[in-house]
Amino acid sequence: MVRVMASKEPRRVSDLETLKAFGHPLRMKLYRALYISRKATASQLAELVDEAVSLVSYHLRKLADHGLIEEAEQQGKDGRERWWQPASKGLNFHDEDFSDAPEKVATHAAVGRLSFDQHIELYRRYLDSAQSWSPKWRSAASSSEHLARLTADELAALNREVHEVIDRYEEAARARDEAGDTEGRENVAMHLYSFPFRT
Repeated sequence: MVRVMASKEPRRVSDLETLKAFGHPLRMKLYRALYISRKATASQLAELVDEAVSLVSYHLRKLADHGLIEEAEQQGKDGRERWWQPASKGLNFHDEDFSDAPEKVATHAAVGRLSFDQHIELYRRYLDSAQSWSPKWRSAASSSEHLARLTADELAALNREVHEVIDRYEEAARARDEAGDTEGRENVAMHLYSFPFRT
């Protein structure tokens, strides 16, 4: 059955099989591309990730098998190809859901490293191509490190507030984009990491 609208809430992934299904380099790229596109076919996504349509279709089905993406309403008149959309407003992975068995711990860590590696690659591509962006975009882009002495509760509160601000901007921008305000709009990645460390 085709769902008309994906959930407006993030999905908390808490089972090992879904985590493993997501923890594949191409599936992560496909999920990211589909999240930005909102709705797309395997052919469109294959072009974005520079892979064969048959391979992309296979991995999209694997994501769908675990409820990470779903079929979208048909777009246009050509009904031969499936349209896909994310099944939720993003995904959350929490350490406490995967800390009760060695395989879960190892898989959670491996997926986190893979995600981090892809984030680094995205940012490297930006750095390598920075001069191709306008001065306005280069000025708007940011890279910063903030160091503070916080309690775990303070860090959790900080993270909640930051995510609320990002959600507010993302929702407002999406509404304007869907209303036709597309001039000067680009895909933007913001990666945040907050973690304790000892020197």
